[in-house]
Amino acid sequence: MIGQSCGRLLACGLATLAACAAFASTGAKGVVPAPVARTLAAERVAPSTASFAVLEVDSGRLVASLNAETPRSPASTMKLVTTFAGLDLLGPAYTWHTGALARGSLDRGVLKGDLILKGGGDPYMTLERWWSFVRALRTKGVESIDGDVVIDDTAFALPPEDPRAFDGRPHRSYNVEPNALMVNFQSVEFRLAPNAATRSIDIVATPAPINLAIENRIRFGAGHCSGAAAQVNFEVTSEQADRAEFSGNLSGECLERTITRVMLNAPSYAFGTFVELWRESGGEFHGKMRIEAALPDAQPLVSFDSLTLGEVIRLTNKFSNNLMARHLFLTLGEERFGGPATPEKGARAIADWARERGLPFADVVIDNGSGLSRTARISALEMATMLRAAYRNRWAPEFVASLPLAGIDGTLKSRMQNTAAGSVRLKTGHIDGVSAVAGYVTGESGKTYVLVSFINNSPGENAADEGVHEALVDWIQDAL
Repeated sequence: MIGQSCGRLLACGLATLAACAAFASTGAKGVVPAPVARTLAAERVAPSTASFAVLEVDSGRLVASLNAETPRSPASTMKLVTTFAGLDLLGPAYTWHTGALARGSLDRGVLKGDLILKGGGDPYMTLERWWSFVRALRTKGVESIDGDVVIDDTAFALPPEDPRAFDGRPHRSYNVEPNALMVNFQSVEFRLAPNAATRSIDIVATPAPINLAIENRIRFGAGHCSGAAAQVNFEVTSEQADRAEFSGNLSGECLERTITRVMLNAPSYAFGTFVELWRESGGEFHGKMRIEAALPDAQPLVSFDSLTLGEVIRLTNKFSNNLMARHLFLTLGEERFGGPATPEKGARAIADWARERGLPFADVVIDNGSGLSRTARISALEMATMLRAAYRNRWAPEFVASLPLAGIDGTLKSRMQNTAAGSVRLKTGHIDGVSAVAGYVTGESGKTYVLVSFINNSPGENAADEGVHEALVDWIQDAL
């Protein structure tokens, strides 16, 4: 079939012929459709850096492939392994629980003792849900906390991690580290707006943790909003990430702008935002934060449920949320081997699951379960085989619905907009030097195919090889 594909390329020019010859010389490595070969040549993608596999879902037949058994970095498409394993093992109705416990007596609205906030690993405790948690506590009759607020995040036991290690941007949301009491992805949105009346720049933080300091050194300027008159610098000026400094110049003609960054650490963020919302709700508190495990005599006040796992994986895959994938990965280990959750337990849980399901995961290195990793590895064929199993699984509707729809939503909202609505569902993946897609494509015949495509260049090279992935989608839809 490789020879037939090359035969159809004779009129396509010397560059394509050279690519065709390269593919023909690696005959055992796969069957490359002619349009895809042309795109690989046009994009100057070396065959040795690319892998893809196209499987027919019904029969499992390998329709087209290139280096399909070569382990490569999958970037964020690794989330598909974590989320399918989670659905298969835990079911779509699984939930996490965040607790409030009291150590002391409640007397006429006053808690005479400590309030313990116990994290259960909820991967989606947004600010709005945190506010609901506070309100749930208030409805239990607590009006004032006479002791301290104790943060118990012992459900996770994680090794020290340097958030700068991946790309030197520790305060970007995709680099936030897991924590059993993670609130609002540890993010603060700073809104900057020129105030003509006071000739100053207003900075409003949402949320505004009580332990976060903001130093505003931005100068109010005149004239057009351009150049030096529109330059704002942001810096975190403490090791604890509890101080944000803004400097530079902003013209009064500039529009409002926002900067979102990860601040504080997870326990401090949970404490600072809890006290902020507690006081806004009318509650009183004058104590301090402590970080320690809840003692056995602590009495439960509130158990707050997370979104269901079905909802969580939809948010994880549609918007490629690293933190949510990592929390699920840790949870799988805790559910299988007991607490506390560790990365090693998560990896063992998925390896055991793959063996039990007969999935060929011999070469898979899952690392942290999110794909934000330089060591994660899986082959296109391993991923494709798993995706075929997922399509035939009892929870297939929930899993398939979690993938971005080309031209409609998630990370594919602005891509492949000319494809038929609902015909392309692909998880995307990007890190420096890596571009990937994995999911399902419906062909012209109405049959569904699994598509997995990885391109791994050296870090620092252009890995935006979307044309190759789209050529594979077009070929499936036109020829199959």
